[in-house]
Amino acid sequence: MSQAIAPRRPALRLVRRIAEAGVDLLLPPVCQGCDAPVGRHGGFCAACFSRAPFIVEPCCAACGSPFTAATGTDGRLVCTDCRADPPAWRSARAAFVYDTFSRRLILPLKYADRTENAALLATQMYRAGARLLEAAELIVPVPLHRWRLFTRRYNQAALIARRLGKLSGRELLVDALRRPHRTASLAGQGVRARAATMRDAIAVDPRRADRLRGRAIVLVDDVLTTGATANACAGALLAAGARSVDLLVAARTVPEHGPDTCRGGGLT
Repeated sequence: MSQAIAPRRPALRLVRRIAEAGVDLLLPPVCQGCDAPVGRHGGFCAACFSRAPFIVEPCCAACGSPFTAATGTDGRLVCTDCRADPPAWRSARAAFVYDTFSRRLILPLKYADRTENAALLATQMYRAGARLLEAAELIVPVPLHRWRLFTRRYNQAALIARRLGKLSGRELLVDALRRPHRTASLAGQGVRARAATMRDAIAVDPRRADRLRGRAIVLVDDVLTTGATANACAGALLAAGARSVDLLVAARTVPEHGPDTCRGGGLT
């Protein structure tokens, strides 16, 4: 059986390379930041790469926001906001600061059917969240309500999570969480209003509960703002018996703060 299959593999690789070359001829790869020609699909030109708002260490171990100073005696550098009001999840990382540059990558994915951007974002999230993914046993995306999923036709967090599963080799459970009822849009709401909106808005699918118990989970979303949605998701997973929940997002907001705290603001 293996002797019959083995000779086909080089042929399959050759067919794949020819197909990829054909795609490049029809749709030449362009920079995801400025549309300049680049060598491969899903990449940045040198100029955009140099100004991309990547979040690198040091950053808050709890919320993933960059900071200039922090506190911590337990081996974790944590911003004063998170130390005073810890999020439901354990650790978080974000690939980008949420700004004009990263919005150009995220919003077309979210609202304009640019699903190819999921692979680009996942690649950068894999870089930023390598340690979280290494310790994970399961990847779970933040869910959409069924009516929003119907109108959008896909869940952008699930597309990113699927790619992260392939990159990391970790198991993906795309329907672990659900939204039992529709909620108002969080856009424009403040911290308290967002938390109130998301209260009891996320639940574990009972059919998936057994696959969550005792597992180390990485929760995946596109953008982290106040953390209300991620808190609700992490809380539901932990209540279902997950051993731990870490958060990995494409981008997070970082409003300016004082010098002794992260720039991420409160997360509840």
